[in-house]
Amino acid sequence: MAHSNRETSPRAQQTAPHIAVARSIEEWIKQVGASSETAVTIGNFDGVHLGHQKILQAAVDYASLRRSPQQGPTALVPAVLTFYPHPARVLRPEVAPPLLMTMDQRLAAFEAAGIGAVLVLPFDRELAQVCAEDFARRYLVEAMRARAVLVGGNFRFGHRQGGDVNLLRQLGERWGFEVEIVPPVTVDGMIVSSTAVRKAVCEGQVEVARQLLGHAYVLAGEIQPGTNQGRKLVVPTLNLTTQQELLPKLGVYATEVLLDGNKLYHAATNVGMRPTFDGSRLTVESHLLDFADDRASGPMEVRFCTRLRDEQKFPNPQALRAQVLADIERARDYFQAAGAKTKQDS
Repeated sequence: MAHSNRETSPRAQQTAPHIAVARSIEEWIKQVGASSETAVTIGNFDGVHLGHQKILQAAVDYASLRRSPQQGPTALVPAVLTFYPHPARVLRPEVAPPLLMTMDQRLAAFEAAGIGAVLVLPFDRELAQVCAEDFARRYLVEAMRARAVLVGGNFRFGHRQGGDVNLLRQLGERWGFEVEIVPPVTVDGMIVSSTAVRKAVCEGQVEVARQLLGHAYVLAGEIQPGTNQGRKLVVPTLNLTTQQELLPKLGVYATEVLLDGNKLYHAATNVGMRPTFDGSRLTVESHLLDFADDRASGPMEVRFCTRLRDEQKFPNPQALRAQVLADIERARDYFQAAGAKTKQDS
C-alpha cells in the first residue's frame, strides 16, 4: 500500500467547519440568519481550479480581517453565490460543457477553502430574465447582506450578462458594499480557466490539468461489481461508477485510488470500452498495486497522475494481460520516480 502526502483532492480536504448550504432566500435566512453580513463571491466554480481558489481565498481573507474582538457577532461570513444547473444547460443546452465536478464536490471544495455559507440558486429561465441591478439588490444586498463582493475582472451578471464590474462598483457605492477585483492566475503563460482544464482532461493531458487545478483530476463515486472477466483472464480490478460528466481521454493512466476516504493506493487505471472483450459501455477500471482485498462496494476516488498509453484491442486475453502487466510496471516506475523526486525536493 502506498500513501501519499503530495496533494489532496477537493473531496478529501474536508477539514473546515461545517458549511451552511441554502437553495433559496428563505433557507438562507433560516440557516445563516437575517442579520449575518457576508464577503461573497459569485460564479459557477466548475473544477474549483487555481483561479477559483484565489477568489475563494480572497473572500475568506476579507472576512477574517473583519473578525476582530470589537466586532463580535457582526463578523463577516465568507460566502459563495452559485447556480444549479449550470446556466448554459438552460440557455444553450446544445453547447453546454460537460462539468468537471458534481455539486457535492463543489460544496466540499468550498468547505475545504474555508467558505462558511453557500447560496445555490436554482437556475431557470425566470432567473435568467432578472436584470443585473435587480439581481444584485435581491440576492447580494437583501438576502446575503454583502459588505464585500469579490470577483474576477471579466465577471458578468444579470439578464443577457448585462452587468459588469463597473456596474457592480456603482451598485456597491449605492448599497454599501465594497467590490474587490481578483486578478487571474496564470500557469506557463496560460490563464487558468475551467475551459482550459476541460481541454487538458479531454486530451488526456492530466499532468497539465493537475497544474491548473492544483491537484490531480479526480473521478469520485462508488465501486461497482464487474463481469469478473478481467479478474479471471487478466488482472483483478475495481470498477468505478461516477456521476461526473467529464472523463479523461480513453486510455491507460497511472493513478492514485482512495478507498474508504483514507486509504490511498497506487494503481493503473483503464478508461475505455474494453474492446478486447467487445465491450459496449464505458468503464473505469483500476488495478491497485499491492492490494489483495476483494471489494464489491464502497466509496472510491481515482486521481489521474499521468497517461501511459491509448486503449487498444488485443487479439486475445493473453496478449492483453501481457500488456496490462507492462502497464502496471510502468505505473510502479512512475510512482517510484515521483517518490524519489519528492524526497529530493524535501
